[in-house]
Amino acid sequence: MKRLSYASSSTTDMASVAGVSRTVRVIPLQQPSPSSTPPPSTPLRERWAAKLRSMAAIEWVELFLPCFKWMRTYRWRDYLQADLMAGITVGVMLVPQAMSYAKLAGLHPIYGLSIGPVALVSLLVSNVLGSIVDSSDELYTELAILLALMVGILECLMGLLRLGWLIRFISHSVISGFTTASAIVIGLSQVKYFLGYKIERSSKIIPLIKSIIAGIDKFSWPPFVMGSTFLAILLLMKHLGKSRKRLHYLRAAGPLTAVVLGTIFVKVFHPSSISVVGEIPQGLPKFSIPRGFQHVKSLISTAALITGVAILESVGIAKALAAKHGYELDSNQELFGLGVANICGSFFSSYPTTGSFSRSAVNHESGAQTGLSGITMGIIMCCALLFMTPLFTDIPQCALAAIVISAVIGLVDYEEALFLWGVDKRDFLLWTITFLTTLIFGIEIGVLVGVGVSLAFVIHESANPHIAVLGRLPGTTVYRNIWQYPEAYTYSGIVVVRVDAPIYFANISYIKDRLREYELNLSTTNRGPDVGRIYFVIIEMSPVTYVDSSAVQALKDLHQEYKARRIQIAVANPNRQVHLLLSTSGLIDLIGKEWCFVRVHDAVQVCLQHVQKLNGQTPPTAEQTPKRQMNFSQSLWKQDAREDSAPEAEPLLRQDDV
Repeated sequence: MKRLSYASSSTTDMASVAGVSRTVRVIPLQQPSPSSTPPPSTPLRERWAAKLRSMAAIEWVELFLPCFKWMRTYRWRDYLQADLMAGITVGVMLVPQAMSYAKLAGLHPIYGLSIGPVALVSLLVSNVLGSIVDSSDELYTELAILLALMVGILECLMGLLRLGWLIRFISHSVISGFTTASAIVIGLSQVKYFLGYKIERSSKIIPLIKSIIAGIDKFSWPPFVMGSTFLAILLLMKHLGKSRKRLHYLRAAGPLTAVVLGTIFVKVFHPSSISVVGEIPQGLPKFSIPRGFQHVKSLISTAALITGVAILESVGIAKALAAKHGYELDSNQELFGLGVANICGSFFSSYPTTGSFSRSAVNHESGAQTGLSGITMGIIMCCALLFMTPLFTDIPQCALAAIVISAVIGLVDYEEALFLWGVDKRDFLLWTITFLTTLIFGIEIGVLVGVGVSLAFVIHESANPHIAVLGRLPGTTVYRNIWQYPEAYTYSGIVVVRVDAPIYFANISYIKDRLREYELNLSTTNRGPDVGRIYFVIIEMSPVTYVDSSAVQALKDLHQEYKARRIQIAVANPNRQVHLLLSTSGLIDLIGKEWCFVRVHDAVQVCLQHVQKLNGQTPPTAEQTPKRQMNFSQSLWKQDAREDSAPEAEPLLRQDDV
């Protein structure tokens, strides 16, 4: 059985609460004019100049040396031991790892020691340059170094132009899916040191698995047992360090322990089946200017792709660590820092690099607190190249592989996938698409597809904005979504609609279709005993931040369409910019200035009076104005008391009874 409800008078409701009689005034909407436009804001150049003039000496130092911020507040007792241990651990791991990544990129191992490379970018360099020139050709090395310069310039430009906001379009689901897939690829690329035989270099999981299966007859037990033992030790020490506060130092000591134990084992027993790092050339890289500039044009697309992947990898791990430790990440500073590193590295014979998943994870798991761990790592790299290369000669490759695998295990973010499945199926789909495409089709395709699908979701949301039908909450003048608040009252002959997005060319057709749908659905339902159709459509525009010319023309067409069906449009609470645009475009004059209101409740009061007069009378046409013949603004103020004391509602159905 359908239950009738009655909307009580706003004045009566307020009086019952406060104990006094109070009128509700209809506030006229002031018409803006271009002459009343506020003075322009201070130019950007002047604002920057004023900011620079007000900066103190310390702020200038921090501007050019961001590390000075943490140096000034460094807590030696709390941080020093952890930073030194983390820096030593990553430094010891980085020397052979950088050499192996350089080989992965098709370069001589010495080129990896100029600056710490990463696996993903190394794979991209190998895949792209390998299709242009043979890796044994000198031009191959020149192009790799030139790529570092080009990537650095692109990253610096993005940082200086404050384009870090572009990273916001890469959702957390894309970063998580990409990170998880990349961690699996990196882990599989290290399996060869466990198995004792070579596997194909690839950024795709299927060729890696095929290569592993194809060479299974060359499987060797000693490196597998040693690598598995080191991996188990690392995971156990990591678990104990996390679960027991007294043993927190085990997390930092784990990777270093694996390296020391492995080296001692090799030096004592000299196992022939265990591959070791081998000889490392001594000496720091010399300064040289990149060459091959005649190939810049053909490398632009490659540099852009590597820049995108490098930023995604670096920002991905940086965002993950920032979220874990509760601090904000400055994307522009991150981009500029990466760019400077690549530009400087290109003058010392390095190829493109970025923040590393594995080394960042090892650095974090080792307990690093500040950038001092990175400085320590750099000092170790320099000392290793100059004096310590004999100490790294007998490090087992399987021990280093175990360190990398234990580090990237933490980057396999399956918990995020489970969370998204329970919270947002669309984000779970985005995570899955990015994860699978990265695994199956490679890093570059995975990035492009993930970002493309993410942007497609953004465009879809923008083109299909949320639109709500509003009703009045009992006892108030507040209007809310009737689906969220089923107790909210709606009125016979009136539909109040709120558009929760800017109105522009991409979504105006969808908005018009929804308005027609609301009109059809509400007009075919008995909304009261006397009125059985819609005569007024009130558009609540407070969430509408922008309206373009296409939307204005579409709204004019909608007005003409409504006019033919004797329906009047009313506009409530547009912001100043939107109101000015609607006025200058002539839309306000077309629908009538008297049909623009400050509040939704003002519009409902005026429309409701007309609906009440329709009992047995001809409905008003679009040209008709409210009964007041004088200026609408003056009329509203003079007749407030009469409006508020008039009966405000007729019997109507609750939304949940429809």
